[in-house]
Amino acid sequence: MPVKPLLHQPTTKKKKRVQGLHCYRKKKKKKKQTSNILAEIVYSCCRKPAPKMVSSDSVNSRVETLAGSGISTIPKEYIRPKDELVNIGDIFEQEKNNEGPQVPTIDLKEIESDNEKVRAKCREKLKKAAVDWGVMHLVNHGISDELMDKVRKAGKAFFDLPIEQKEKYANDQASGKIQGYGSKLANNASGQLEWEDYFFHCVYPEDKRDLSIWPQTPADYIEATAEYAKQLRELATKVLKVLSLGLGLDEGRLEKEVGGLEELLLQMKINYYPKCPQPELALGVEAHTDVSALTFILHNMVPGLQLFYEGKWVTAKCVPNSIVMHIGDTLEILSNGKYKSILHRGMVNKEKVRISWAVFCEPPKEKIILKPLPETVSEDEPAMFPPRTFAEHIQHKLFRKSQEALLPKFMDCDVDPRAFEA
Repeated sequence: MPVKPLLHQPTTKKKKRVQGLHCYRKKKKKKKQTSNILAEIVYSCCRKPAPKMVSSDSVNSRVETLAGSGISTIPKEYIRPKDELVNIGDIFEQEKNNEGPQVPTIDLKEIESDNEKVRAKCREKLKKAAVDWGVMHLVNHGISDELMDKVRKAGKAFFDLPIEQKEKYANDQASGKIQGYGSKLANNASGQLEWEDYFFHCVYPEDKRDLSIWPQTPADYIEATAEYAKQLRELATKVLKVLSLGLGLDEGRLEKEVGGLEELLLQMKINYYPKCPQPELALGVEAHTDVSALTFILHNMVPGLQLFYEGKWVTAKCVPNSIVMHIGDTLEILSNGKYKSILHRGMVNKEKVRISWAVFCEPPKEKIILKPLPETVSEDEPAMFPPRTFAEHIQHKLFRKSQEALLPKFMDCDVDPRAFEA
């Protein structure tokens, strides 16, 4: 699941590339010790503090209810800080813009080619996208258009239900019930809320699912979602093999490091972004990196995904029949920063409802220690991340107030902490 940073809009004072967890670059050898300390502090301070819980136990708390109430202005809790507003524009116009960097598209059909040169070229393209961007469009990924359409239709049908019916599946984060239907329950440090409702549930492996909380309406929701999750799991294996080879490892190494066939957990979050009367003031999802190993995103062909790349927000195109894939924090840590966990956010608009299906591939919370693999570490490239369990990594991103207090001591270093604001 995604965990978000504390600060706001990245600046572009420094021209060095800043994105995701990899928000610092290797310094000169004489500064190596200071740089490692700064890296850990900056890495900590790019994340949210312990969230403040707000009440969300009635249908009136749903963004869908608010959007359908006829309001022409949004409540102040949804208005982004001024330094973010300058970068929020018309998402449809931004998607049409063909100038500047574009999210790479990888044709996975080539990975199955009988020609070794074709396979090698595809592996290199995927590796380059993971190194340079940390996100890509996957086409010819092996999941049929028919199945993806079924998943889209089933998810949309659930959100088309009356809110009172959806409330039967409501989660309750205060009591630890995180799966189910919900809206954002936590404010960030500035108090803003996100313009979205969602449905969150574990979808794979089968023995970890709780079908009792899955929507019973529409009737084909469970069948379509379960089959989609199964095929995504196979796709994850295919991608992890390529990424392992890209690090000079055995092809099964990364999958083993994130839990293997039995313990890699797939969690789906259906994000529902209602029409917003003032989209220039709001965000569907704040800037964040994903804690997962990989994240696969299906959408309803309404633009909204933006990536922070080379100091600017880049709008992802809507590529037909594609699945967007993100590299998450877990793989960035294991690769010692070679693969990037890119900062990204979700935009809203006043014309169309946007829906996305994000599936987070996560390692077991306690069984595996996440740290740079020995093969990725050298004297010239020391370990950039300390050993932690996945659960500790999540907590570290959320609760790091003690490190915040240390940040001003390093303001004279050659990394500007404001560059990591989101």
